Amino acid sequence: MRIAVVGTGYVGLVAGTCFAESGNNVVCIDIDQKKIDGLKQGVIPIYEPGLKELLERNVHDGRLSFTTSYAEGIARAQVVFIAVGTPPGEDGSADLRYVLDAARSIAKAMTGYTVVVDKSTVPVGTAKKVKEAMRGHTQHEFDVVSNPEFLKEGAAIDDFLKPDRVVIGSDSKRAEEVMDELYSPFVRTGNPILHMDVASAELTKYAANAMLATRISFMNEIANICSRVGAHVDMVRKGIGSDDRIGPRFLFAGCGYGGSCFPKDVKAIVRTAAERGYTFRILEAVEEVNELQKRVLVDMIHAHFGKDLKGKHFALWGLSFKPNTDDMREAPALEIVEGLLAAGATITAYDPVAMNEARHRHFGDRIRYAEVPMGALQGADALVLVTEWNEFRRPDFDAVKAALRQPVVFDGRNVYPRASLEKLGFTYYGIGC
Repeated sequence: MRIAVVGTGYVGLVAGTCFAESGNNVVCIDIDQKKIDGLKQGVIPIYEPGLKELLERNVHDGRLSFTTSYAEGIARAQVVFIAVGTPPGEDGSADLRYVLDAARSIAKAMTGYTVVVDKSTVPVGTAKKVKEAMRGHTQHEFDVVSNPEFLKEGAAIDDFLKPDRVVIGSDSKRAEEVMDELYSPFVRTGNPILHMDVASAELTKYAANAMLATRISFMNEIANICSRVGAHVDMVRKGIGSDDRIGPRFLFAGCGYGGSCFPKDVKAIVRTAAERGYTFRILEAVEEVNELQKRVLVDMIHAHFGKDLKGKHFALWGLSFKPNTDDMREAPALEIVEGLLAAGATITAYDPVAMNEARHRHFGDRIRYAEVPMGALQGADALVLVTEWNEFRRPDFDAVKAALRQPVVFDGRNVYPRASLEKLGFTYYGIGC
């Protein structure tokens, strides 16, 4: 099948590459000439395990190409995916300018019947707006479909190639048949393709992320109670997670969630509800809890060292919002670093892949960056673990203790066993344990 993908960000690049991997002819379109030139040279603007190798293979085999030209990319395409950004506005609403600009450009370049797919996370009613934007710019038939993505950063390739489910929102049987054919290679093991109306599909993505964000904030609230009553949040997690009505996933307490999806989608669904006269109280609380949770480690540090942190130096392990990505959007590390700097502390940070992102987009030279994890520890008054990368899970604690000025660990992800560290002479602080 001939496919075009508009937007070469996280979703667009993963989708285009994976569709090419299943044998389709895919053209990825982006108006950023520098990004397209880089992709043609094999320079990938995001970090995602396995993506570079998959992309290079499909480019080499001629199934995947990149262009800034809508005319070149859209001509003869049977399916066109819109995968551009929908950044949140100040009021939390999704900014649809880029989606509607892409829709108009697609309409002008179409050469026949086309299925246009909203792959970007968009609020209810966007498909109607896309149709309206296109109608004045083409004489060709088209259908607009909602096909939300459910990719986890760090595991996106596997999520796309082996999806739990594929959601397709459409009011056209013709478009449904095209989408079924496109996705059939990905659901051979029996996972469902769920057909529904467009509005339900648009809302499904927001509802899914809002539910996961709610579970995280709920467990963070439980963790905060645990620390006050002498309970252990990991024991509570196991106790409720073994109930098959609840299940074990997304019940880990920590220093808050971040990334490109949960914060933005929670804000967007709250805003969608407000526009229709409804107050989404649960999600307002979820958002408030998460913002407060990002300061938990800073509060612990103040409780241990005092409000004035001048002369104190901290080692920070982890900058990305989760492992296996360089994404720092809404990452807890942002709040933690700014809080420590505001109190007069100095910081040396290490992250396996996010340090360029941190240096060039967030902190500049206000903090130092280590080339290896142990390098961040030298002369630090404490280790602050923010992101649970695998390489941080089993360090040589004797070496860690020797490198630190004081043997203090603030564990923002409850990675380390308190009893083991205290036996080694560390002062240990965790989340709800």
